[in-house]
Amino acid sequence: MRTALVIGTGLIGTSAALALKARGVAVHLVDHDPDRAATAAALGAGTDAPPEGRVDLAVVAVPPAHVAASVAAAMRAGAARAYVDVASVKGGPRRELTQLGLDLTAYIGTHPMSGKERSGPFAASGDLFEGRPWVLTPTRDTDTEVLNLALELVALCRAVPVVMDADAHDRAVALVSHTPQLISSMVAARLREADETAVRLCGQGIRDVTRIAASDPRMWVEILSANPGPVADVLAGVAADLDGTVRALRALDSADEAKRAEGASGIEDVLRRGNAGRERVPGKHGAGVPTAYEVVGVLISDRPGELARIFADAERAGVNVEDVRIEHATGQQAGLVQLYVEPSAAAGLSEALRERGWALRP
Repeated sequence: MRTALVIGTGLIGTSAALALKARGVAVHLVDHDPDRAATAAALGAGTDAPPEGRVDLAVVAVPPAHVAASVAAAMRAGAARAYVDVASVKGGPRRELTQLGLDLTAYIGTHPMSGKERSGPFAASGDLFEGRPWVLTPTRDTDTEVLNLALELVALCRAVPVVMDADAHDRAVALVSHTPQLISSMVAARLREADETAVRLCGQGIRDVTRIAASDPRMWVEILSANPGPVADVLAGVAADLDGTVRALRALDSADEAKRAEGASGIEDVLRRGNAGRERVPGKHGAGVPTAYEVVGVLISDRPGELARIFADAERAGVNVEDVRIEHATGQQAGLVQLYVEPSAAAGLSEALRERGWALRP
């Protein structure tokens, strides 16, 4: 691939453009808002000047509701040898394109499974897709050259290709992406009218659960409008679990010992099923079973450079930090950094950090 046209310079489009540009592809940028395309170009994602001729690949990075129209317009203009979209819903856009009577041998729907709570070109980064699954939904009509160009796009963005049926993809993302967004927003909504004393007690658990609730509502209305049925199906199952959990909690509050036992059993059941489901979430680098890491807790002040010093000291100790979480102390300029490391490395790291003057939390 030598040339690409990225249509839509939001988070995903600009991130893909940055990755392609960094690997020697001449990238042209276009957006319905010329200022946004100019911003992406200024960030180093390519040029907002139109290509002189047909490019190798057009990457359509617009909301699901606009995918079919954007792909159709690019095809009718003969903009590229091949066309992909990167929207989070796949079945609907393909059906719309089919209804338009277009030759879809040059098109393949794709979806990089990566994102952020923030949107727009300023949130973009060239490494956004590294190590992340990138779904491809070819059909029997997809031209081999088109599939190869799509695979090259995935490789240049350093993502991991996953081939799926379009409708199977939509059911999958309803479970692993779209429903979690709604549930996160529902939990966060409980905080809106909460007493200030309660809000001040927020810890890492509520931060983890509500992190994606900061996402753009308008963007998510567009996504959910394109995949409402599968999301509703998943939520119906969650609602059944919620009803059962509410009944179990009411039973726990009963004076009847048998009811309390029944309530405890119901709560334990949903928690154990949650344990079993969590164990299926892939670990680092997509490993089938998540690794159980040891946590080394380090107390830090809010001075600049503290976090960098911790990582530098861990590196000197020869320990790779697999993951990190930060919990800020309520009302204080201090916090707790939780370093996730291999169990065999935890004792050595703890000793090394103590020797360098860090205060560790058991």
